[in-house]
Formats: sequence, C-alpha cells, structure tokens
Amino acid sequence: MPFNVTLLSLCQALLVSGNILLIAVSPLIGAHLAPNPAWSTAPVATQWLGLMCATIPASLIMARLGRKRGFLLGNLLGLVGVSVAAQALVAEAFFLFMLGTWLIGIGIGFGQLYRFAAVEAAPMALRDRAIGLVMGGGVLAAFFGPWLARISREAATTPFLGSFLGLGALYLVALLVLLATRLPPPEKTHGEGQPRPLGEIVRQPVFLVAVLSALIGYGVMNLAMTATPLAMAGAGHHFDHVATTIQWHVLAMFLPSFATGHLTARFGAPRMITAGCLLLAASGMAAQVEAGVAGFHFALILLGLGWNFTFLPATGLLTEAYRPVEKARTQAANEFLVFSTVAVTALLAGPLVNLLGWTLLNALLVPLALVPMALLAWQRLARRRQDPHISG
Repeated sequence: MPFNVTLLSLCQALLVSGNILLIAVSPLIGAHLAPNPAWSTAPVATQWLGLMCATIPASLIMARLGRKRGFLLGNLLGLVGVSVAAQALVAEAFFLFMLGTWLIGIGIGFGQLYRFAAVEAAPMALRDRAIGLVMGGGVLAAFFGPWLARISREAATTPFLGSFLGLGALYLVALLVLLATRLPPPEKTHGEGQPRPLGEIVRQPVFLVAVLSALIGYGVMNLAMTATPLAMAGAGHHFDHVATTIQWHVLAMFLPSFATGHLTARFGAPRMITAGCLLLAASGMAAQVEAGVAGFHFALILLGLGWNFTFLPATGLLTEAYRPVEKARTQAANEFLVFSTVAVTALLAGPLVNLLGWTLLNALLVPLALVPMALLAWQRLARRRQDPHISG
C-alpha cells in the first residue's frame, strides 16, 4: 500500500480522535450551558451543520486547488473553531460555543474526504483496501480519543477547556502530517472532458444505493450514538462509563476496516451493505434488553459494526457512479445528502431521547435501518424481470 495512504490513515486517526472527544463532551457542555435541556445536543448539531455546509465547497475547492491544500485549509478552519469554542467556555456563552462547533464542523467536512483521496493515491485494484486502511485509522482513535476526553476534562480550571486545548493539539499534528503527504494534483485526479448533467448521474441505481446506504448507515448510527451520553447520564452512569462505551463503539466502527475492503472485494458491496443493515437493526433490538453498562456496550458495538459495513462499501460503490471529470460534483452531492441527514439526527437526538426514552428511540430505528436492504431487493427483482437468467 502506498506510503501516502498510510499518512492519510494517520490524519484520519487524528480527525476521529477529535470527533470522539467532541462526542463525549459536547452534549454534556450543551446540557450545562443551554437555556433548555432540549438544546443539550444543539452544539453537536451545529458541528454537523458545519460539516454539511462544507461538503459542496470542499469538493469543489479540492477539484481546483488539490486535495492537500484543501485538507490544510480544513485543518486551519478547525483550529479557528477550537479557539472560538475555548473562549465560549471561559465566558459560559452557549451560542458562541455553538459557533465554535460549527467552525470545527466545517474543518471536519474537509477531512471527511480523506477516504476519496486514498482512492486517488492507490492503484485501482487496491481501491477498497485503501479506503479500509484510511478508515482503519479510527482504531487508534478508539483508544486515544476517550483517553484524551478523560484526562483533559478537568485539565483546566474552566470545565472542559482542557478538552479543546487537546483538540487544537490534534489539529496541529495533522497539519504537520499533511505537509509531509504527497497527493496527485487535481489535473491528474479529476480529468477533463464534458461531464454528464448531475441529474443523470444521481438517477443511476448505483448512485442511489451508495447514497442511501451511507445516509441510513450514518444517520442511524449518529442518532443513537449522540443520544448515548444523555441516556447513560439519565440512567445514572458515571462519565468514565460513558467514555468507555463510546470507546468500544468507535473501536467497532473502525477495527473491521482492515478487513472490510477484502470482504467487499470478495462478496460485493450489496452483500456487505445487507450485513450492515442487519447489524444496525440488531443494535436497536439489543437496546430493548437492558439499560446497564453492559447493555449499552453491546448495543453500541453492534451499532459501530453496522456503520462500518454500510458506509465503507457505499464509499467504494459511489466511485462507480462517476467519471473523473464528474468526481467533484458527484462527491459533493453524496457528502451533502449524507451529512445533511447526520446533522438532522444530531439535532433530534436530544429532544427524541428526552421525549421517547432510550428504548423506544432504538425500537423506531430498527425498520429504518432495513431501508437499504429493501432498495437492493427491489433492484434485484427489477433486473430479474428484465433478464430471468440473472441469479443475483
């Protein structure tokens, strides 16, 4: 595997470490600063809103300036957001804190494209494995992120200020790694020629399956994950238990990545996505059993596995929907649709877990998790009607 893919994997590890830290502390900061408990996950939602706002500009900027400059710009914007959030914590200013997480989200939006940069930095035959290696960087984050959340929480006299100082350090290290990374220029990765209309691209069955699988996989995962710290706190569990649960969840999200590429190449994206949907549904059913620490652990582990088996194969599948000259607009459309959904789920997590409770919320996620399976089954049936000799 090319060395630059390994460097991208390290950047992904730093990015996800920061995300885990934010997942662990942002809802608790929101609950402390918000004028109403229903707003407790609003800082998480504004983070995802910032990510959503970045999706289209990030892809277009990288098509013009290149991946490396785009990633550097994203890290700088993240550092500005960290500075704003730190000032908000000192001033106990809730809406200023939301502005900080929005800016951080914009920076994360640029970083979400690491997986596509890996495809460009590796031979076509290694596409799925390169995606898996970069996403596998989250394994390091699964250990480092919760550890950083625990030790930094009380590292300053202002609660959680140390967490954001640690987040800033992560982004600075990522800047140094990016400076050492060599990525192909945009004229080599994005091609030339006349692109098809975007409407024609998004109507392709392969695009619809890829986007819907990523959208459902990420949306279901994020809604349950964002609600977890609040649900565990409401059940009387200590913050250390919350951090450990998130740690196991993130480990389940990223550890399979080293094998997901191999499995996708062998069995195909549709079968992997089907397995992911079943795991997401199993997570929702596991949440019906008990609200103890072990119950949260088991449900969140299944949730992480389900995300991995839907989101990673969907990323590889999306690359089959466009030509090089159509890459920027197609990736931008995919990222916008997926992370708009994620932003909405983050915003709804607080009100829904307060209104419905942890058990009922997860029960409602079970049928939603199976929607990509239904689309795949419908497409298989349509193909068989067109050609009865098709077996799968």
